[in-house]
Amino acid sequence: MAKSTRNATTVPGPAAAFEQSLDELEALVARMEQGDLSLDDSLAAFERGVALYRNCQGALDQAELRVRKLLDPEAPDLAEPFESDAP
Repeated sequence: MAKSTRNATTVPGPAAAFEQSLDELEALVARMEQGDLSLDDSLAAFERGVALYRNCQGALDQAELRVRKLLDPEAPDLAEPFESDAP
């Protein structure tokens, strides 16, 4: 049986759980914050983190779209944007 290797930019597909990506991202951030990684390992971790972040953001965007469709099935594109907590 072939051994599975995971590329730093490979992220689980759209069917992957948001929680799984978020958990991995949080663990990755914790490792990076310890400051024990080499420069190459830090760059690889950062690259993986960006990919995981994008996966999480995509899942959140899809969830928001589903909520919009539930709130106004006739015109989900005309719904008011959700307020962002970000500045």
